[in-house]
Amino acid sequence: MKTICFYFQIHQPFRLKRYRFFDIGNDHYYYDDFQNEEIIRRIAERCYLPANRTILDMIKSSGGKFKVAFSISGVALDQMEIYTPEVIDSFRELAATGNVEFLAETYAHSLSSLGDEAEFVHQIEKHEAILKNLFNVKPKIFRNTELIYSDEISQLVYKKGYRGMLTEGAKHILGWKSPNYVYSSAVEPRLKLLLKNDRFSEDISERFAKYDWSEYPLTADKFINWISATPDPEQIICLFMNYEVLGSLHRAETGIFDFFKALPRFAADKNISFSTPSEVLTLMKPVDSISVPYPISWVDEERDTSSWLGNVLQKEAFRKICEIGERVRLCEPRRIRQDWYYLQSSDHFYYMNTKHPGTDHFSPYDNPYDAFNNYMNVLSDFIERVNAEFPETIENEELNSLLTTIKNQGEEIESLQKEISKLKKRTTKTKA
Repeated sequence: MKTICFYFQIHQPFRLKRYRFFDIGNDHYYYDDFQNEEIIRRIAERCYLPANRTILDMIKSSGGKFKVAFSISGVALDQMEIYTPEVIDSFRELAATGNVEFLAETYAHSLSSLGDEAEFVHQIEKHEAILKNLFNVKPKIFRNTELIYSDEISQLVYKKGYRGMLTEGAKHILGWKSPNYVYSSAVEPRLKLLLKNDRFSEDISERFAKYDWSEYPLTADKFINWISATPDPEQIICLFMNYEVLGSLHRAETGIFDFFKALPRFAADKNISFSTPSEVLTLMKPVDSISVPYPISWVDEERDTSSWLGNVLQKEAFRKICEIGERVRLCEPRRIRQDWYYLQSSDHFYYMNTKHPGTDHFSPYDNPYDAFNNYMNVLSDFIERVNAEFPETIENEELNSLLTTIKNQGEEIESLQKEISKLKKRTTKTKA
């Protein structure tokens, strides 16, 4: 029996205001609040709220057979709490159905997996904490920023306690293999992988509203028939896309909501079910392993990380922010820690992309060079604030010693807390 695994990415960065060289040292607030509020309110109205209502209706009308998964970045959740708390409430309503799975990712939707292992682990933990706080869930499956994956990253994810991960079914990695199976990491065989089916995902996300597409209009029965026609042994169809496909990238007038609402009915006619990632990975075993020595993603034809780290501007900006990671993690001021997360969002590096000049409609800048200059001005001020807390004059040996002390203290506190828990249990048993 075939099953469809839907996963939606939800992320919005904190966009930076125009920050001049002369602002460095004088202005420590970096964000364009007007633009950030306007954008997330508009997307909430067009996408998040109507899409959540649609999915809730689909779950109820299908008798609980329709299921989906979401990965919502921490910085997106921060903005929802500030500007659109009703969106948080609607996700809580979805969570209560038991048919929606929330995936773990980096809190800042960052590139930390590519340059700062300690920060990568820290952000996973921070994201887990916000999911617990807002939705009372503990994620079981990991999804990295923009589906970025490599053999090395798979080891970090497994070490963090995850046994399943989502990534891109890149053709240059799979070769003749189909993405419609469970695979495992070549270097960590106990980590199972679900791969995006590019064709079917992009039929919805990219081609749905294209009048010049030979298959336009795409209807639910046609789409389900395509999935049903895949070879019988291929049991899993992973449809991974941005949530904004529903109502924002494809406006309601295109019929995108009606298309989604009809999917469960036609799927049932073909004996096709819907599953969450954790359900698939619990029930199915890997058919093979895949080796990914260099990072892949779900962006552009190359399916690599060059959209964020492909030119000297991006590499320099990323190097500068990674350099201060250890110092920032020692800082106590809440504002510094918050700015640190917001400045790491992958979007800031994407805006510096020179691969497709003049075609990035999501960038708030006129060109990649403006994006780089603005970001580096902000980063220069931020580095000054970090150095005021932990000056660059501190030798590496001294800093490492301090980090070791803090780590040892944390481990000791954790050990003592476990001992306290044991003593409480013994006391409870004695009283009983």
